[in-house]
Amino acid sequence: MSQTPAARPRVLTASDGTLFRDLNGNGIMEPYEDPRLPVAERVADLLQRMTLEEKAGMLFQTMIAINDDGTLVEPEAGAPDDDPMRASTTAMVAGKLMNHFNLFGAAAPRRMAEWNNRLQDLAAGTRLGIPVTISTDPRNAFVDNPAASVYTDGFSLWPEPLGLAAIGDEALVRLQADIIRREYLAVGIRLALHPMADLATEPRWPRVMGTYGSDAEVAARMVAAHIRGLQGDCLGRTSVAAMTKHFPGAGPQKDGEDAHFPYGREQVYPGDNFDYHLIPFEAAFEAGTSQIMPYYGMPIGTEYEEVGFGFNKGVITGLLRGRYRFDGIVCTDWGLVTDTEIFGAPFPARAWGAEHLDRLTRVERIIEAGADQLGGEAAPELIAELVRTGRITSERIDESVARLLREKFILGLFDDPYADPEEAERICGSSEFIAAGHAAQSRSITVLKDRPNGATVPLLPLAPEVRLYVQGIAPAVAAQYATVVATPEEADVAILRIAAPHDDTRTSGFESFFRAGRLDFTEDELSPILAVASAVPTVIDIFLDRAAVIPEIADHAGALVANYGASDTALLEVLFGRAKPEGRLPFELPRSMESAAAGDEDVPNDSVDPLFPYGHGLSLA
Repeated sequence: MSQTPAARPRVLTASDGTLFRDLNGNGIMEPYEDPRLPVAERVADLLQRMTLEEKAGMLFQTMIAINDDGTLVEPEAGAPDDDPMRASTTAMVAGKLMNHFNLFGAAAPRRMAEWNNRLQDLAAGTRLGIPVTISTDPRNAFVDNPAASVYTDGFSLWPEPLGLAAIGDEALVRLQADIIRREYLAVGIRLALHPMADLATEPRWPRVMGTYGSDAEVAARMVAAHIRGLQGDCLGRTSVAAMTKHFPGAGPQKDGEDAHFPYGREQVYPGDNFDYHLIPFEAAFEAGTSQIMPYYGMPIGTEYEEVGFGFNKGVITGLLRGRYRFDGIVCTDWGLVTDTEIFGAPFPARAWGAEHLDRLTRVERIIEAGADQLGGEAAPELIAELVRTGRITSERIDESVARLLREKFILGLFDDPYADPEEAERICGSSEFIAAGHAAQSRSITVLKDRPNGATVPLLPLAPEVRLYVQGIAPAVAAQYATVVATPEEADVAILRIAAPHDDTRTSGFESFFRAGRLDFTEDELSPILAVASAVPTVIDIFLDRAAVIPEIADHAGALVANYGASDTALLEVLFGRAKPEGRLPFELPRSMESAAAGDEDVPNDSVDPLFPYGHGLSLA
């Protein structure tokens, strides 16, 4: 029978290390002595009792879905067991003996906590009762991309990491990560598939939005602060483990394409700047990141084998384990082994440089390279076959299983893997957390220009008595700040919210979530923007999920500001002088597509004569 949350033992650790536990199930926390063996002994004890199938199940972490009502996803009979998004939860936990899952989708926080408890009850019913580690991509920002982030209603809302880099405040980053930690803990999530320690050195790369910008030293400070906010000064029962990605630094993708796709598989270093991309990871190691994820990309023209980083022994065993002496968990990026379908279209495994290998040999190469776990895969039978046929030793498998067990013990999952639904409802998206995220959104706004051409006085801040024409802003929200009119001709000032451009020919299937290709606007896209800006003094706000080429817009705008994820209210608070913008560009804005394309993919801020340089940003009076 499933326990109720109130009956489940809960363990708390005071700042002096004293342990408290609800010993009698009456809700009263009392100090107690921990009788458990040291973690190393607990790991060794459990490891020697595990079967090969139980060990193999631990080496896979794949997606798992949640029903809106917090129940486990159990499709009808006949659903394919090789597709985790359609497969039975029971089949993966009780059949494949898996106990690491990446939560795909969302529900209300209370329902997420209830789902966690049902999942942990299911795991408790297996032979050894090994609890589940639930992981997630970022859930606290604006962009919703099934490959990178999950917008989750009910959680606090923050700028994308670019916005935090634009502010440059390490204390704020640690505060944000600590709030994320508390929200994740409340619903049962114990592993964050973040931060991204990659650098935005190639402006066309569609995953720039998840980075802390183009400067390695700034990114290093932000990454370290984020890890410490999630994990604390050391990993423990109140931590969320951090999986820092994507070693040894994604970003320098050839022509700015992304390695999710075959045409973006090559990672290049024409500026001979490989080591520059390691700087944020060095800060992550210093901060104690518990896990590392290598990227899909295959390095071209370096000392390393031209094979995807997840298969690359020189990078994982040589560089990561050897040079940096990293002894934490290494988990591959998702889907290196199995071809699948997404949105009904074929989606090949990201086995770059290993496309010719069969699935069994791909798994063998990944384990031999030094990885502990395969992300986005659910095929423990392949590990079992490799061991039984002597292609991989049982000792090598034990090495990875021990790392994975160790983290579960340190996180306290074996003692109390459950969440309290009432606490989840109270903590997630609390007024305190919402206010902190909202303030960060306003602080991150970057003022690029604040004077109409030829004007002697700035346009900002706007006066409350102005008549306002808006596009891209909810009129009801704008009406709280000024009188909203229907046309530019009636207005004293216009505000337009737009997004950075991208190649709009990639509009179908999974590719549509990756805003790739061109950075400049077409004439058809520019025309309506410039028409408004020519009719009335206009504030143009552009969402920069990556760089944009905007010389015409900058010329015509009365004021030009950038955001990296901000609500209408957070923006208007700045434009009407109620909040101070602090943002500085976390990457340069090239003057033309030609200058953007001419730069080296691995070198930051190297376009000729940028329109706005790295670090540009104005302060408002």
